[in-house]
Amino acid sequence: MASPIVPESDSVRRAVSLLNAVDPGRFPRLLSRILQKLHLKGESSFSEEEEEKLQIAFSLEKQDLHLVLEMISFILEQAVYHNLKPASLQQQLQSIHLDQDKAEAFASAWAAAGQDTIEKFRQRVLTPQKLETIGWQLNLQMAESMQTKLKSPRAVLELGVSNEDSKKLKKVFVEFSHQELFEFYNKLETIQAQLDSLT
Repeated sequence: MASPIVPESDSVRRAVSLLNAVDPGRFPRLLSRILQKLHLKGESSFSEEEEEKLQIAFSLEKQDLHLVLEMISFILEQAVYHNLKPASLQQQLQSIHLDQDKAEAFASAWAAAGQDTIEKFRQRVLTPQKLETIGWQLNLQMAESMQTKLKSPRAVLELGVSNEDSKKLKKVFVEFSHQELFEFYNKLETIQAQLDSLT
């Protein structure tokens, strides 16, 4: 099986137990609604009034409802980024102990709207700012005490970003230690792999 898309954690276990308790008759409609709005960055799938109705319908506290909604969104976003097949998604969800009926509901919703959702994500403009230029330099900070001489190399990235509205270039400086730069590089590799899987 592919590497897990949902990491094991206390909050994941809590979310799974809450998801398992959700009314199976209403669950597919909930999934479908979240899938429709998944690509809309920063926009909630439900209004506050709708959330209150959901709390009553699913007999959930506000905090638990938010955990359920966030977990569903997270699972579906992972399905987008990993370009999962419905059967693979179902298998992954059953491996984190999601009940079979819920895992099947995810797989059906994903089979019906997954490709559409992936396409919407591809077309979405993630940010109004665009990277135009990249520059870098290395700095070496020296610290001297009685006992030791420390060298602390720092990398400084200079990112030139422009806004869609105004073409004026804004410079953003980011400083990294060796370890921070290495971690940043690894994150970029992960992003590259996910972009490759979408193309």
